[in-house]
Parts: sequence; structure tokens; C-alpha cells
Amino acid sequence: MRTVVVTGAAGFVGSHLCEALVRRGDRVIGLDNFDDFYDPTVKRRNLASLADNEAFTLVEGDIRDADVVGEVLTGDVEVVVHLAARAGVRPSIEDPILYTDVNIHGTMVLLEGCRRSGIKSFVFASSSSVYGNNRKVPFQETDNVDYPISPYAATKKAGELLCHTYHHLHGLDVTCLRFFTVYGARQRPDLAIHKFARLIEAGKPIPVFGDGSMMRDFTYIDDIIDGVVRAVDRCGGYHIYNLGESQPVKLGDLIEALQEALGKEAIIDRRPPQPGDVDRTYADVTLARTELGYKPSTDLKTGLEKFVEWLHDDAASLAHQNA
Repeated sequence: MRTVVVTGAAGFVGSHLCEALVRRGDRVIGLDNFDDFYDPTVKRRNLASLADNEAFTLVEGDIRDADVVGEVLTGDVEVVVHLAARAGVRPSIEDPILYTDVNIHGTMVLLEGCRRSGIKSFVFASSSSVYGNNRKVPFQETDNVDYPISPYAATKKAGELLCHTYHHLHGLDVTCLRFFTVYGARQRPDLAIHKFARLIEAGKPIPVFGDGSMMRDFTYIDDIIDGVVRAVDRCGGYHIYNLGESQPVKLGDLIEALQEALGKEAIIDRRPPQPGDVDRTYADVTLARTELGYKPSTDLKTGLEKFVEWLHDDAASLAHQNA
């Protein structure tokens, strides 16, 4: 049994990863501060399936707190998977100082904690946003990412650089994973698919920024988790991998597919494009396929059907609890 620390354990990706690692026999220590970016009770529900599992330990604390991090990174911890971050492009424009503090300072505290504790493997959750408005598609890990267009993207690029520094100076094995628009059960409520679905269900308008031509490489949560677990098992040296579906979809086409999955029509509230939003994302996953054995396999139609099933089950469960 290997011990893995997962930061941001109660979040969307984090909770799924904790379940996957425990399911295969790892011991997991989850670190989360349950901040109020969205309702902390939602995050606690994310971990409900692990509440009584002896292989899972939840520590409530902040990645910026060196004392808490030091206590977590002790004993037989072998790998740290760093998912915790202040997320979102648009909110980062509103509060760039907070994003810098959490995403850069917090990452540094964890890296230094690994150095002091002698932990040798570190998996860092980066983002497709580091590519900015790269005109070359699909995006490859060797592309120049020196031109981020949001504070959030800049913090993720900075995180990759800090990881490389600790690999170079201290021999830390690091794998940076650039996630491409992850969706599925427990998706953050502020993200497009989840937000749109709830508004469509309620018969309310959905805000669409721009003309609908924006493209995203929507990646189903199960495929992302497969990639992360493979990275945990193969962490050595310093590597960067794209984790995406490699099938970009226009926003307008996403809305049509979501309408079909829900069986309801959307009311469109057309708005101007937002600063910081990239025009498109499109992952070249050749390197992840070759070196990690990554195998994304969930098409958008199937993924949306699974998401809608979870959405309805979640709503029914909440209604039952509140009855």
C-alpha cells in the first residue's frame, strides 16, 4: 500500500482521484481548506463515499500554511498530487493578488515541504490556459507558452517553472499535467456545462459570451483520472503532458448537445466576449498516449448523458434530504 497526498481533495477532480486511488489499494491523505469559492457543503458531499474508509484521511488546512503542510508530508508519503488552486479565468482578473498567493505561494510551500521531507514524486495540475491564444493547433507541450492572457494562466505557468526549479536543484521527480476543460459528475457549479444545465432545467437564460464560435476540448472526468493515475505511477524526471480529449467543440455545438441530453431548449442570453477567455483549446495528446498510455475514450454525447444522469440523481438526493 502506497501513501499519496492529494491537495484539493474535496474538489471536482480531487474527489474522483481520491476514490480511484483508494479503490486500487493506495492510502490517501486528502488536504483541503474548503474555501468559499463555491458552497463548501458541496465539497463535503463530494467526499461522502470516503467518509468511513480507513484508507482515506482528510486534513482540513491551507496549502499556504507551512506548518499544516509539514505535518501532512511526513511518515511514509511517497507522492504528492497537487490539485489545489484558486480556479477560474474571469475571477482571476477580479482578484489577481489572491490567485497569485494561493497558486504560486501555495505551490512553493508544497515543493519546499517535499524537499524537507524527502518526498521524491510530485504531480502538478496545470491547465490548457497556459497556451493563451496560440494560433497553432493542436497544442503541443513543446509550444511556446510565454504569453498567458489571464492571471490564472500566468500562475499555472509559474507553477510549472517552480516545479522545474525543484527538479533541477533537488532532484524532485515532477509531472505537470495540462488539463483541458474537464466535465462530468461533481463538476464545479460555475463551469459552463454545469451552469448551463441547471439554468436550462430551470427555464432560465444561459449567458453566452461571443458568437458561439469559441472552441473547447471538453474532457470527461474518467479520462482525466485515468491520466492522473498513470502519471502518479510513472512520475520520473521532469515532464509535461496534455490531458484532453483531442476533439474540440464549438460552444454553439455544445449547447445543442446539452439541449439534446436534457431534452429541453436553451434560452440564449447573448453577451460580449470576456477578457481573458481564449478563442480555442485543442490538445495534442500524442505524448501522453506514448509515454503514459493515456487513452481518452469518452465522446461528448456519452459524457453529457452521464453528466445529466448525475445531475438528476444529485437533485433527487438533495430533495430527499430536505423533505
